[in-house]
Order: sequence, then structure tokens, then C-alpha cells
Amino acid sequence: MSTILERQFDDLRARFSAAEKRLLPSGTTLVSVPVILLPEGWSAGQTTIRFLVPVAYPYAALDCFWADNNLRLSSGNLPQNAASDNAIPETTESGLWFSWHLTTPWDANRDTLSGWMNTIIDRLRRIQ
Repeated sequence: MSTILERQFDDLRARFSAAEKRLLPSGTTLVSVPVILLPEGWSAGQTTIRFLVPVAYPYAALDCFWADNNLRLSSGNLPQNAASDNAIPETTESGLWFSWHLTTPWDANRDTLSGWMNTIIDRLRRIQ
């Protein structure tokens, strides 16, 4: 029997075939989605997105994400609410961390991994 996380990850992979997930020691899952195309205004044309799925998912909300550490605005500046060289918990990886949160409350009956990727992609389109 598959879990909600597995079913939602399968849906995410249907959209982003190269997406991967890795179970971390705490039971948290790290999801990586490579080759996310970026609009003009960024220093690169694409990036890899990473985010953590908490153990209590889907009842615990997804929050924040990481892009490639060298990603900047085309001006060379960091985007708003972002920090470079930010460690991804329980890994040896770091990235450009976006302190970006949902504007509506998380709803375990409605919100999904694919929906979270929509939120991330929308944030990357709003270059600031």
C-alpha cells in the first residue's frame, strides 16, 4: 500500500520526470527537482529546487526551499528573503535558501507536493 507521500511524489514525477526523493535520518524526506527553467532576470536559465517534506506530512506544512547556491538575480544581487550557503538540514549540501511561505494556511486535504512546486515556480517568476 502506498503512502500519501509516495502517491504525491509519483504525481510530481509525472510533471518533473527527473525528480528524486531521499529519506533522511530523522524520517524527513528531501525532494530534489532538477532543470527548473527560470525566466529572464536570473543569473542562470535553470536551477535545481530542493525542499524538505516533514515526517508529519501531509498534516505538517511544507515551508521554504533551496535553489542552486550560485543562483543570483541578473544584477548579481541575492533575491529578497534568500540566503546563500545555507545548509540543508541532515545533509552535506547547501544552497540558496528561500525563506518563502504560503500566504494561505496549509490544508492537508488540498495541498500537495505538486502544488508546492507551483508555489515555488511562481515565486521564481516574481523576480525581486
